[in-house]
Amino acid sequence: MGNRVLSDLFAPSRVAVVGATESEGSIGRAIVTNLRDDFDGETVPVNPKYDEVFGLRCYPDLGSAPDVDLAVVVVPPHVAVDVVRDAGEAGVRNVVVVTAGFGETGREGAEREKELQEVAAEYDLNLVGPNSLGVMSTPVDMNATFGPDNALPGSMSFMSQSGAFITAVLDWANDEGLGFKDVVSLGNKAVLDETDFVRAWADDPDTDVILAYLEGVEDGEAFISAAREATDDTPIVMVKSGRTEAGAQAVSSHTGTLAGSDRAYEAGLRQAGVLRVENVQELFDFAQILAGQPLPERDDVAIVTNAGGPGVMTTDAVGDSNLSLASFSEETLDALSEAMPEEANIYNPIDAIGDADIDRFREAIDLALADENVGAAVVLSAPTAVIDYPALAEEIVELQAKHGKPVAATLMGGERTEKAKDVLREGGVPNYFDPARAVRSLDALVSYRDIGRREYEEPTTFDVDEERAEEILSRAKDRGDNRLGVEAMGLLDAYGIPTPDGTVVDAPEDAVAAAQNIEGDVVMKIVSPDILHKSDIGGVRVGVSNEDVYDAYEDLVTRARNYQPDATILGVQVQAMVDLDSGTETIIGMNRDPQFGPLLLFGLGGIFVEILEDTTFRVAPVSEREAREMIDEIEAAPLLRGARGRDPADVEGVVESIQRLSQLVTDFPAILELDVNPLVATPDGVRAIDIRLTVDTDEL
Repeated sequence: MGNRVLSDLFAPSRVAVVGATESEGSIGRAIVTNLRDDFDGETVPVNPKYDEVFGLRCYPDLGSAPDVDLAVVVVPPHVAVDVVRDAGEAGVRNVVVVTAGFGETGREGAEREKELQEVAAEYDLNLVGPNSLGVMSTPVDMNATFGPDNALPGSMSFMSQSGAFITAVLDWANDEGLGFKDVVSLGNKAVLDETDFVRAWADDPDTDVILAYLEGVEDGEAFISAAREATDDTPIVMVKSGRTEAGAQAVSSHTGTLAGSDRAYEAGLRQAGVLRVENVQELFDFAQILAGQPLPERDDVAIVTNAGGPGVMTTDAVGDSNLSLASFSEETLDALSEAMPEEANIYNPIDAIGDADIDRFREAIDLALADENVGAAVVLSAPTAVIDYPALAEEIVELQAKHGKPVAATLMGGERTEKAKDVLREGGVPNYFDPARAVRSLDALVSYRDIGRREYEEPTTFDVDEERAEEILSRAKDRGDNRLGVEAMGLLDAYGIPTPDGTVVDAPEDAVAAAQNIEGDVVMKIVSPDILHKSDIGGVRVGVSNEDVYDAYEDLVTRARNYQPDATILGVQVQAMVDLDSGTETIIGMNRDPQFGPLLLFGLGGIFVEILEDTTFRVAPVSEREAREMIDEIEAAPLLRGARGRDPADVEGVVESIQRLSQLVTDFPAILELDVNPLVATPDGVRAIDIRLTVDTDEL
């Protein structure tokens, strides 16, 4: 879907309410009165039962009404689709379907929603909902929702999958004096989803921050690319709720067990540059500072306070964050010692002590912000008889503007902070009751600054043998089983991931011939999609010499038959030995997430994978830099780079293998999960020893 122009959705000059009524307690009544009371444009009631609603002329249908830019539909579900068709016929491009009773209610509702999508596609409608609270836009004072309050004007735009969440947030934001530009309740996202609004608000000069409350993302790949573009200029802060199951298949791979859908969100949102928060408080803490304050040049924070205890709390919070405590220059320390009383602390955190008045506070803040070692500041004050909070707030706003560095305020106290908070808010300086929240918010500014500095690399495209890979994958279809094991090693070979010499044979004579073509002793493994942990049943023999191959073949097959008489046995793999002692066993894998698609995993492999869970994730396709970051993120990275006198492994080979796997799983959506475990990294290169994958045979 290309970029949709949604300006008329949020800035219509005429809005129709289809299903308008004066009936007490009805949604149609609530929306008409919300629009009639505030909206700058014209409100047009539509309902064949009435000639007028609240003194406004009422039309029988959209066809007979004057041209409208936006239709809000609040009719019963069985007529809603017809009304949307009428809107399309009448040339209305923007439609909000408030009506519930669609995909959220079972089969009949799901069919109705499909019909709604078809009508929207036929007339190319920008359709919000169904099952939506509605939309708001403060520049035109439009409250086309059935919520009780309009939003205050501001520069944050907010989307939510839950309508109830919007009403609760607006109620709270209105008390706090926080304002919005556009607000949309996504409902069932039959047509417009989070990606469309990210694109629209990224292009909107009046939206400074995009906020989202989402239970799921419809199309992870589209969302990542839209958010990446948006976050160059416009931060996105999101609460992602709900932990979903990682796909419908029973997860049989290590990667699948470890991935889980929340890991996909973590990885996908991080790659998209979205700041994910845990709760509503953080959503607005971060939003306020991102909307009002510049980005810091440095990560070093100065703390100015009149209270020792809270100063120490703030210092602890800095220790828990990615920020650091600034060290003042000699000049700053000299100036502070001249300006402050003897018992004050001039080192960071600056404690101007309890009798500090406005002048002392001003001098301390001014000197701290002027220091070139300082990137940002927290100004913290406990209420005292000598402090006039509104006057202190004015000084903070003035000094922040003078130095152009971000400041977070913590004016502690209840009622006496109210007026000061208004002064700070107008100056764009957020105030937090708890200093730890102030520090976390400054940390969010640093995270967003780093996101803005990221350069996106295109993934490398390797020269591979796609036809051969397809032929190997289609064997699963021919066999009527969706699992493949070491018999699919050729898949890695086709994509240039190094494997030891070897082959799968189904007779002892062939095993002997295969072993003679391989230098030195060999490893032999039973090949069966039904036997996952081969070593547990004695299904692996290591270091077999040529003369023992025949007997080893028969022994492996006998053991497998005794262990699991109904198992499908495809034969035995004969493979060159790899020196595991000189290498590090890693795992590379993929699990296909229902929303984000292929989720790549890298970590320590072999027997450690599920015990240590030292793993990291990215959504494919990945660039070379992202593949390298995956290696750096695991705790065992020093092992690969040659810690404790070990020879460093071929890290470049691992980086390339991750990228090649990324290309394989992107090229073949039929691969649902895949493990290469272990991928052994030695000083001389990497070798994939074992593979397991599950495919969707219908996709092949």
